[in-house]
Amino acid sequence: MEQTETWAVVVAAGSGSRFGGPKHALLLGGVPLWSIARDRLLAGGVDGVVVVGDVEGGVPGGRRRQDSVSNGLAVVPDCAQWILVHDAARPVASADLVGRVISRLQEGDMDGVVPAVPTRDTMKQVDGDLVIATVDRAALVAVQTPQGFGAAALRRAHKLVGVDVTDDSQMIELSGGAVVIIPGEPENVKVTFPGDLARITGAL
Repeated sequence: MEQTETWAVVVAAGSGSRFGGPKHALLLGGVPLWSIARDRLLAGGVDGVVVVGDVEGGVPGGRRRQDSVSNGLAVVPDCAQWILVHDAARPVASADLVGRVISRLQEGDMDGVVPAVPTRDTMKQVDGDLVIATVDRAALVAVQTPQGFGAAALRRAHKLVGVDVTDDSQMIELSGGAVVIIPGEPENVKVTFPGDLARITGAL
């Protein structure tokens, strides 16, 4: 089979310590967050989805987020040319956003594609509770998932990078790859605290 497929890994293995329990199993409109995230990826054009976490048909998670992604990558078929990595805690990322990530990936002039939105607040650099500097927010963006990658670049990054990272695009950066941004969606909120669930209810 030619390498033409796009697959996705949904990370649903976190403990949800800041939320007070696992977030991926929360129900939104009667449907678990991980299931909504998976279905939107499929609606956006991916050919297959691997869910990592304690869910039906899921792959076991790892100690760190990047370990969970690696476990998912291990079962993504070799026919995948592009791989999206998505958080179950961002269930309302639209099918349109998924499609735009894939379309930008297919242009082939980069290793990773990351949805991003401008930062709206004044940004401060701090040391404990002491403000050190005000950071120019014009050069800053807040990134989201799903993030898309060339399969070979993502697999290589996961083999090379051992330090803790906060997302897969950072692994691409650390392994020497190029990452570009596309417009994200302000409503694509990550469920981190209990109040976040109410914020995304209207986005379904």
